[in-house]
Amino acid sequence: MTPIYTFGGQPARRNLTLRDIRKAKAEHRKLTQANATRDIAEEAAAVAASGIDLLSVTSLRYDEARAAAPDQYIIATIGAAHLVTPDEVLREAFRVATAGADCIYTIRSLQIIEMLAREGLSIQGHAGLIPRKSIATGGLRAMGRTADEALSILEDVRRLEDAGAIAVELECVAEDAAAAISQRTKLITHGIGSGQGTDVVFLFTADICGDTPKLPRHARPFGDLKPLRAALDTERRRALTAFADAVRTSQFPDAATSIPMPPEEREKLAEALDRLRPLHG
Repeated sequence: MTPIYTFGGQPARRNLTLRDIRKAKAEHRKLTQANATRDIAEEAAAVAASGIDLLSVTSLRYDEARAAAPDQYIIATIGAAHLVTPDEVLREAFRVATAGADCIYTIRSLQIIEMLAREGLSIQGHAGLIPRKSIATGGLRAMGRTADEALSILEDVRRLEDAGAIAVELECVAEDAAAAISQRTKLITHGIGSGQGTDVVFLFTADICGDTPKLPRHARPFGDLKPLRAALDTERRRALTAFADAVRTSQFPDAATSIPMPPEEREKLAEALDRLRPLHG
């Protein structure tokens, strides 16, 4: 663990710094990344405890992840839909950076990335398949399978580098293309569905744990949470049904879960109530 100060000026520790990540790239050492999207605190804590190098989480749930994984290098994802203006994006970036986020991820424009980078923030962009922009790029498909498209992705990465980014996510890029791009940029390349050629291998925690109904082609489950979650849901419904039935049949609350009055106090109360003048009549 390395001692640091956060952007907000608070002392902290981190499992990795940007210098460590760049050194790993130079030495061709693969790093790992997973995310927290559902049970944020539980997933973040599990990622940290499992030795995963990097954690990503939406900026809206960043505080939960940081509380659960206080020493983890965390990439905060700034949503593209709910933050529209540059001022809104900048305000959210400053909020999570001040709270301790180590990197800000966005799919927004080069101008947005340049604005954030000028403020000294570590920014990660995106190239290759960008699902939210897939209507303009031919749908959800593999990218970089032709030389021309691979060169186009490389050009996008170089524009991100010129804008001041420190990293880029390469999604569903052909393995050969992703490797060639990674070798020709200073950016840390985070690959998801892009083979072995990137500096960081990223996979969703839900996919890793077998918690996805329809697994994407690029993912492989390393666990099987679906039956456990189904059993959990069944038991939850059984317990709630039993509670409702017990209330309706006067089996709950019972003597063990109720607070009794001492007999003498109960008698005093009854006598006092008998002496009370009726409210009506």
